[in-house]
Amino acid sequence: MTVADLVVDCLEAEGVEYVFGLPGEELEDLLFALEDSSVTFVPTRHEQGAAFMANVHGRLTGEAGVCLATLGPGATNLITGVADAQLDKAPLVAITGQGGRERLHKESHQRLDVVHAFEPLVKWNAQLSDPAATTETVRKAFKVAEHEKPGATHVEVPEDVAGEAVDGEPLADHGPVARPAPDDEALASAVETLEGAERPLVLAGNGAVRTNAASALRSFVDATGMPVVATYMGKGAISDRDERSLMTLDSGPESAAGGAVERADCVLAIGYDIAEHDPSGWNPGGEKTVVHVDAEPAEVYADYTPEVELLADPTAALDRLADSIDSQWDAWCVDAHETVYEHATRTPDPGDTVSVSNTLPILREAMADSDVLVSDVGSHKLAIAREFPTYEPGRCVISNGLASMGIAVPGGLAADLALEDDVVVATGDGGFLMNAAELETATRLGCSFTVVVYRDGEYGVVAEHQEQHRGESVGVRFDNPDLVAFAESFGVDATRAESLDEFGDAVDATESDELSLIEVVLSDPPDRRA
Repeated sequence: MTVADLVVDCLEAEGVEYVFGLPGEELEDLLFALEDSSVTFVPTRHEQGAAFMANVHGRLTGEAGVCLATLGPGATNLITGVADAQLDKAPLVAITGQGGRERLHKESHQRLDVVHAFEPLVKWNAQLSDPAATTETVRKAFKVAEHEKPGATHVEVPEDVAGEAVDGEPLADHGPVARPAPDDEALASAVETLEGAERPLVLAGNGAVRTNAASALRSFVDATGMPVVATYMGKGAISDRDERSLMTLDSGPESAAGGAVERADCVLAIGYDIAEHDPSGWNPGGEKTVVHVDAEPAEVYADYTPEVELLADPTAALDRLADSIDSQWDAWCVDAHETVYEHATRTPDPGDTVSVSNTLPILREAMADSDVLVSDVGSHKLAIAREFPTYEPGRCVISNGLASMGIAVPGGLAADLALEDDVVVATGDGGFLMNAAELETATRLGCSFTVVVYRDGEYGVVAEHQEQHRGESVGVRFDNPDLVAFAESFGVDATRAESLDEFGDAVDATESDELSLIEVVLSDPPDRRA
């Protein structure tokens, strides 16, 4: 047995089904070991796409996704997707090859200090330099990546180490590390603080979905009547049909949800990370009373200074809070829910402007509650976050930690492999072409999901900010190929929609067992200087 064989045995023991990546000369032993295993190696078209696939797999399943790249440019190409997983709290294990140890002390072809390059981007990071440490290294990479709060880890395997003989057996995974129960004193303080509030509000963050606390949150809301607003990554923690849901922090015409947040005098933050939504937007100056419930203490930030920090498993904390609170706050902001939800579920007039906002009710109507929408980053993401009703946790995948463009197509592929439910990808023309080559990977794997590409020929969020600041924009315009012909060249069924009627027809015509693309031609953006 070689180290490469043992590494792959460890991957099998961890339950890994797919390793996404690109081959390299330094990976030869690992690749042939994978070929002889139950783990499927998926050659992608770019390492960034591989990292995004591992990222979304980890986010949807809670089990670390795995990406693989060679040394030098292979490793550096992984970095964006790995960093995205780290800030989005998605479990991911990155494995990179490296040259033989005999040349690592000096300048040599493609040799970079990859371990130090990854150091600020991951939770844990190591070079596998001792064959005897193989099983410990792989087990630690997965344990650290998956333990709350999850994130990315990295292991580098020099090619001479990969080929060395070794004996060993994978270390057993005895299940997730138990999360702490609520501290009685902190719990009593949280109950006292909440019961003293007139208009308390739950803020559901990424952690409310990530830790599978949605069921406990829904029971808590039933018991207390407390309304809920979510971050973009907390969508679906409570069903947006529920009259206590305000969707996200800035949902609704003229942000009806934001108005409710302003009126709230106490915020119960469940699994909230400030990287996913800056608290200065909803709590400037840190004036609101905040009860923080999470596995880790709150970040030190002037706009987020909790009165109480309840460091515990969110489900256990919500269950104890529900049992301990006697007060009821039924429907203090039902008017805001009605405004937000009616806008999100309106029926657009066929003659309305072709905008992302006007297409979303059509898309939502065509999708089952359990279907998954994977959003890229761009102006369309803001509309989806604010206006796309989500009814189940984890059914709307939005990156809002690193918020990197290009995640949607590889993310849709990963979602399709990981889940039985139908998958829809929503992307702008900017983000789409960053990793559009992964359509070939998807067709090769026989994936079936729908890609909706909003075409306006500009980097819209940047353009809007420039317009607001300077009255004009610069450096934001670009041209596109024929996106329908482009998709068809991969064997993908594609169509173009230039009206809401055409979009509705295209959505209705898509087959759930086929890979398809709908190009949506948005109404002309304002004239902007190139």
